[in-house]
Amino acid sequence: MPIKVSSAKSKGRRLQQAARDAILAAFPDLEEGDVRSCAMGSQGEDLQLSPAAARAFPFSVECKAKAKGFTVLYDALGQAAGQNDRTPLAVVKQDRRKPLVVIDLDDFLKLVRR
Repeated sequence: MPIKVSSAKSKGRRLQQAARDAILAAFPDLEEGDVRSCAMGSQGEDLQLSPAAARAFPFSVECKAKAKGFTVLYDALGQAAGQNDRTPLAVVKQDRRKPLVVIDLDDFLKLVRR
């Protein structure tokens, strides 16, 4: 049975808010209003950054929460994690698309804070 639209939007909203909270926690000099979660279905980035937040965290954030479809990403990241004690990272590519890097959010924020 397909997920209800309201449930899907709620799941996406929770992911956006979790990402916002993680960024704010990683950069304690930022204030709560510096990173805002946008309304579901609105145009543009999922997280809006103030000028101060954009200087500290120069990334455009799009959040996608799905029940299925990302399995290969998690599998690749899990395989990288089992290799050694370094930060796991997966490089993935779809036909006729640029390669992407997948990394755990906590590991990514540790790298960015350096």
